[in-house]
Amino acid sequence: MGKLWQKMVDKNDSSVNNAAFANIIESLCHEVLFQDMFMIAEDMPQGKSVPDEFAYGQMIDSLCKVGRHNGAARVVYIMKMKGFIPILVLYNSIVHGLCKEGSFMRAYQLLEEGSEFGYLPSEYTYTVLIEGLCLDADLFKAKEVFRITLKKESVDRTRIYNIYLRALCLTNNPTELLNVLVFMLQSQCKPDVITVNTIISGFCRMGRIEEALKIMNDMLVGKFNAPNVVTFTTVICGMLNVGRIGEALDLLHKVMPEKGVTPGVVTYNAVHPGLFKLHRESKAMEVFGGMIEEAKRFWDDVIWPSKIHEDFVYAAIVKGLCRSSKFNEACDFLYELVDCWVSPNIVNYNILINSTCKLGLKTEAYQIVGEMRKNGLTPDAMPWRILEKLHGGGREQAGVSDSVSHLDDITRLVLRAVCVLPVWNGEWLPTTQ
Repeated sequence: MGKLWQKMVDKNDSSVNNAAFANIIESLCHEVLFQDMFMIAEDMPQGKSVPDEFAYGQMIDSLCKVGRHNGAARVVYIMKMKGFIPILVLYNSIVHGLCKEGSFMRAYQLLEEGSEFGYLPSEYTYTVLIEGLCLDADLFKAKEVFRITLKKESVDRTRIYNIYLRALCLTNNPTELLNVLVFMLQSQCKPDVITVNTIISGFCRMGRIEEALKIMNDMLVGKFNAPNVVTFTTVICGMLNVGRIGEALDLLHKVMPEKGVTPGVVTYNAVHPGLFKLHRESKAMEVFGGMIEEAKRFWDDVIWPSKIHEDFVYAAIVKGLCRSSKFNEACDFLYELVDCWVSPNIVNYNILINSTCKLGLKTEAYQIVGEMRKNGLTPDAMPWRILEKLHGGGREQAGVSDSVSHLDDITRLVLRAVCVLPVWNGEWLPTTQ
C-alpha cells in the first residue's frame, strides 16, 4: 500500500489520483476492511495528492453506501479533530441512515452535534427521525427536533407542523396535539386543511371522537378551512370504531351532500368494513347499493354525454352491477352499448360469464358466448374455463373418482393450451398476450 501512496504523491494529475483513491476506499468497504480505512482517515498517507475534503467525503459516502453509518460518524469525528467540517449533504446521509436502522437516539445525538456547524435535517430525515422518537415515546427529543427544523430558512413552516402533528398521532397524547395547534396559531402560522385533518385523525385513533367532532364543527362554521372528503371519511371511521353507527351514516347520507362534498371510493371502502365489523351487514349492503345507483347516475349524466369513455369504464360498471346482485341490469347495460354502436371488448363479456358461473346459469352463459360471436368477438380461453367449471361442478357433485378427476385435469390443461395458442400454417405459434 505504501508504494501506491508514493505513486499518487509523485503523480501530478489530480483527477487520476482522486479516482484511484475513491477506488481504494470502495474496495476496502467491499472487503470489510474498515479498520484499514480508519487508519487512512487518521494518518492520511496519500498526503496532498488528494484534497483532504474529498478524501473524507469519499470515506463517508462509501461507508454510508454499505450501511456503516456509525463508521461514517467516526470519520466525521476524525475530521472535526483535524479542523475540517463535513459536507452537510453527507452528514445528512449519516443521520438519515441511522434513522432507517432504528438508531433514533444516536441520530438525535448527531443532529445536536451538527447544529454546531450549521447542520439542519432535510425534510425526509426530519420526518423519519421525529416519527421514530414519537414511537419511542421520547416527546422531549421530538420537540427539540421540531424546534431545530423550524429554524431552517425558506422552509414550509405549515408542512413542518403537519409532519410533527402526524408523528404525535402515533402517541396517546391528545393534549399535545392541541398544544401544538395553539402554538401554531400563536406563531402566526396558518393551519391548512391537512393540519386540521391530521389532528382529527389523531383524536379518532385515540378514541376521542368528541374532540374530533368539535374540531370538525369549527371547520364547518369557518374557524378553519372547510372540511373535505378526507375530513368526513376520518370522522365517519372514528364513529364506527366506537359504535356510533347512526351518527356516522347521518354524516354520510345527510351532512356530506348538504356541504357539497361527494363521498369517494375511499369513503365507501372505509364504511363497509366498519359496518360489517359491527355486524350490520344489511346497512353495509344499503350503502353499497347507493354506490351502484350513484355510479349509474354518473354514467347517465356525465360519462355517456361526454363521449369520453372506454372499455375500462364499461368493465367497472358491469363488475359493480354483478357484484351487487344485479346481473340482469349488467346484461342490459352491455347490450344497450352494442345497440348504440359501441363495441365492448372481451373482458366485459367475461365478467358476465363469470357471474353466470357463480349463479349457476348455464343457459345464460352460452347465450352470452353467442352474443360475443354475433358481435364479431372470438372467445378466448377464459369463457371456456368458466363453462367447464359449470359442467365440472356437476360431475364432482355426482361423485367422480379421483383417477377420472385427475384425467380431467390433464384434459383441461390441454384444452386451455389449444384455446390460447393460435394456429398459422399448421404450426403452433406463441401467443403475444
